[in-house]
Amino acid sequence: MHAVAPPRRTTPALLGVVLLTLLTALALAGTSTGQARAAEGEVTWTVRTAANGFGDDRPSFSYGVNPGGKVEDAMVVANHGTDPLRLAVYAADGYTTEKGQLDLLTQEKKSPSIGTWVHATGDSVEIAPGKSAEIPFTVEVPRNATPGDYVGGILTSLKQPGDTEGIAVDRRLGIRIKLRVSGALRPALAVEDLRVGYEGSADPFAQGDATVTYTLHNTGNALLSGTQKVTLTGPFGTLSTDAGDIAAPPELLPDERWKVTVPVHDVTPAFRLEAAVTVTPLITDAAGSTTALDPVRATAHGWAVPWTLLLLLLLLLTAAVTAVVLVRRARARRARREDERVREAVDQALREKTGRQT
Repeated sequence: MHAVAPPRRTTPALLGVVLLTLLTALALAGTSTGQARAAEGEVTWTVRTAANGFGDDRPSFSYGVNPGGKVEDAMVVANHGTDPLRLAVYAADGYTTEKGQLDLLTQEKKSPSIGTWVHATGDSVEIAPGKSAEIPFTVEVPRNATPGDYVGGILTSLKQPGDTEGIAVDRRLGIRIKLRVSGALRPALAVEDLRVGYEGSADPFAQGDATVTYTLHNTGNALLSGTQKVTLTGPFGTLSTDAGDIAAPPELLPDERWKVTVPVHDVTPAFRLEAAVTVTPLITDAAGSTTALDPVRATAHGWAVPWTLLLLLLLLLTAAVTAVVLVRRARARRARREDERVREAVDQALREKTGRQT
């Protein structure tokens, strides 16, 4: 799952530690200026978009380009430390972490789009203390580029030895690049692998909790987010339960997936449940205006058996059957005793009659 939101404002953060020089942390400047510090504060630098024909105070880089087209822009890097600062400069494709936050591929990994199409004037920059430098870069879109949305970033990177042997610290600070290659835009969002589970209560007359899980899959070529609604119903549409508000997913890049888990409380165990998921895709244009597309719907079924209630009913039924059997047996014993008493009385009467005749 990989997702990025345009334009998103984030607070640049201190970046992390990499095993064997592999990067594990990244700060992206979602506002016009981002800042990075070393743990002790001895290294500090900021990045921001350059003021030019695209604007003076942009939160990120955003372009619409034709296949085969070119864009020229620049990033400004400022050294706020007390020592000269030498930074690596490169571009990389974007993706979303499991927490739904934007990250960029490391320099060692291949980037098929933004990371390949964006070229800075140099692969490094050296900045004196208290000074800043403008880093021009060019976005060159191949003629055979597929229309649609792409997200990545241009980065500055500083690698330093860590406190532990074999560990290097790679601090990165960059600015997001959102690129829309012109052509037929086909936004499409699918709901896949929809499942529903139910967990009952020990109270035979209480309602239980259900869990609905599914995957949102961006099957189109545009960045998409969406609003979500989940409803559970019993047989024939009865006993409907709404899941309530569901957090919006991050914007999904083409072919990205996002797993969703929705708890639904106070569900009546009606033996058979139907989960209905309705997702309304949202697409944002270059001006920042959001448009809702036609809703996407999916359904799935699951069991919601009230086992505790069934056990109670089984016990009551067993008790009732046992009581009927015991009553019948008692009646049979009484009938046998009455028959024996009658026979004994008849036998006694016959014996007495026979004695008088002799």
